[in-house]
Amino acid sequence: MSKIPVEIEHLTKVFRVPMRRERVVAVRDLSLRVEAGEVYGLLGPNGSGKSTTLKVVLGLVPATRGKTRVFGEDSRLVRSRKDVGFLPENPYFYKFLTGAETVRFFGKLSGLGGGQLEARVKELLELVGLEDAAGRRVGSYSKGMLQRIGLAQALVQDPGLLVLDEPTAGVDPIGSREIRDLILELKARGKTILLCSHLLSQVQEICDRVGILARGTLVREGRVEELLSVRDQTEMVFDKVSPEKLAALREAAEKLGLNLVSSGRPQTTLEHLFLEAVDPGHSADAGSGRKQA
Repeated sequence: MSKIPVEIEHLTKVFRVPMRRERVVAVRDLSLRVEAGEVYGLLGPNGSGKSTTLKVVLGLVPATRGKTRVFGEDSRLVRSRKDVGFLPENPYFYKFLTGAETVRFFGKLSGLGGGQLEARVKELLELVGLEDAAGRRVGSYSKGMLQRIGLAQALVQDPGLLVLDEPTAGVDPIGSREIRDLILELKARGKTILLCSHLLSQVQEICDRVGILARGTLVREGRVEELLSVRDQTEMVFDKVSPEKLAALREAAEKLGLNLVSSGRPQTTLEHLFLEAVDPGHSADAGSGRKQA
């Protein structure tokens, strides 16, 4: 049996418009696979078919044509989801439950109980950084805290595959960074992650491969570093170059027949600048995010 976490073959999903003789093609002949242990990002504008694809993979929506498999099992079968955790874009939780009670509730739904369940609740709350808010009702949680408790419930049965639909939607930059770091921690633990996101800078930092959807069609796919590299150009970054040395470098380039496209000081990203200003203690973790001016 195949152990590939996600396989999609020629998936097409067509929705019929109620009361009208129209059909909307949400996904068109999509084929891709997510390898074990990688973070795969599914990107695209609103209406490009990202969430529909996730729902088909999870067996929540039937495909019109094509096949989807999870760990070798047809995703239409309930047993295909036994090793899958899911965080929807807008998760709903019972507001009167505390954080610990919420994780405990989902743990019981997954068949856990007794000391094993209590240990799992404590472990997950620590993992997502909510141990201090374990006794608070989730109705008082911020958006970032709700997303983190959502990750905890998605992890309660220790799944091999995590499916995340816009995991940082509506979260402020600090909360977004915390969720990003958590995803990287889960990857380091060997989890396979399939996610949708519109935050390209975040995807660039955490994803191994990405697929870009437009109007339901996969238009680009590959490893992040390969997709971002500029063909026929090489970048060299020097530290503390004096004007005299820079002039000498320009002269040497001309002698070698090299065309200098641009030069200047590397720039940081707006995200890093914001995090450095509001949370200096973690600015180094955010990465330099430099680009050539």
